[in-house]
Amino acid sequence: MRYISTRGNTETVSAAEAIVRGLSGDGGLYVPETIPQVSEETLQKWSGLSYAELAGEILPLYLPEYDPAFLKKAAKEVYETAFEGGAGYTARVRDGVYSLELWHGPTCAFKDYALQLMPRLLAEAKRMLGHAETTRILVATSGDTGKAALDGYKDLPGIEICVFYPQDGTSQIQRLQMATQEGANVRVCAVEGNFDDAQTGVKKVFSDEALRAKMEEKNIRFSSANSINWGRLVPQIVYYFYAAFRVKEDMHLPADAKVDFCVPTGNFGDILAGYYAKKMGLPVGKLVCASNQNNVLTQFLTTGEYDARRTFYKTASPSMDILISSNLERLLFHVSGSAAQTKEWMKELSENGIYTVGEEILSRIREDFDCGWTDEETCRATILSCYSKERYLCDTHTAVAMKVAEEKKTALPMIVLSTASPYKFPRVVLEALGRTVPESDFDAIADLEELTKMPAPKSLTQLKRKEVRFTQVITADGIAEAACG
Repeated sequence: MRYISTRGNTETVSAAEAIVRGLSGDGGLYVPETIPQVSEETLQKWSGLSYAELAGEILPLYLPEYDPAFLKKAAKEVYETAFEGGAGYTARVRDGVYSLELWHGPTCAFKDYALQLMPRLLAEAKRMLGHAETTRILVATSGDTGKAALDGYKDLPGIEICVFYPQDGTSQIQRLQMATQEGANVRVCAVEGNFDDAQTGVKKVFSDEALRAKMEEKNIRFSSANSINWGRLVPQIVYYFYAAFRVKEDMHLPADAKVDFCVPTGNFGDILAGYYAKKMGLPVGKLVCASNQNNVLTQFLTTGEYDARRTFYKTASPSMDILISSNLERLLFHVSGSAAQTKEWMKELSENGIYTVGEEILSRIREDFDCGWTDEETCRATILSCYSKERYLCDTHTAVAMKVAEEKKTALPMIVLSTASPYKFPRVVLEALGRTVPESDFDAIADLEELTKMPAPKSLTQLKRKEVRFTQVITADGIAEAACG
């Protein structure tokens, strides 16, 4: 299997090269030339596998030049040791509605599923390609990716990582997770502005040929750990298969029964992994895109118009506070079948902040996707409702998806992707439950533990005692300088 750019660069590259580069030289995102197909017989065989075993079957389909034994070993090391209670935990919330809890990893967010594995994929790719240069990974984060990437790449030889996050766009817990990060090869910078400012600044660095050449003279090559990097996205395909298997097993449904997924969505990478799973052959009805008040994706999936010029809102679900969803570019490429058209849409977005796809393209997209959004008041009401009725405690991002899932529920089982621990946003969750909210996130964690009798992850409670190492604040225009420093 070879990989190509969404914007028409005629060069094809291996999966290893795509992972090392992160972004194509023309600014496009790497996508597989073809999507692997899985038979009903194979699905039946896979349904009884452990999470690590399933990953060991799916990853080689997209990473064919990697030794399958290496991939199976890496998956076993990650998914059998890094996740408390086991990877792919799926909880029944109510009849026909399940929560795929993706936050039982070391940083308490779904990004761990990719960013515990991706460093192994990158290191192996460099070895296979004979790359001895230093890889400097640049990450723009709205809160969760940064910590997960820092944790995955810390102190790896031949790799440096620099993370950029919006100065006032994360929870206190998310900020401290990054600012206290240990490791000699890590760096963290707050950026004045929002996530889109940070992401745009990082993407400009990747597309600056002169800057890349200058760094390569110093034997440093840039790469990415954001979901623009194929190595971040491909591991996430696995949990769609695993969750579907577990839910159908719990409901005693046949192997060919369809399920729906509802995904709290910001940069469109997580839900896009579900699209790849469906196109491989997993029986899926709809992939429901759930947005918060920054509902640019809801508008697009409803009207075909993508307008990033709208007002930006800082919400209680900061990982979804995004107006430019980078991975949508991959979907547009697959649906349109045209790199030239995809490039034109991205040019219009860059220059004018808006583009429109035709009715035919929108109709094709809506064959697989549905959408909805939730405002701040309803998000809090959903947290209260889930806990009061089902004794299910969820964070703000999961609450957005739970409400949209309630509105979009059909006769098919609905699996909601729960992307972060409620203890990453303890003050908002406590407030939603009608309790007095202390000023400190750590006091709120203690109060939430006392109320729910649900213990907080130790990785979060221990942050209070860790030294803050990174306090630098830069402008978005200073990202290139910081990246090269």
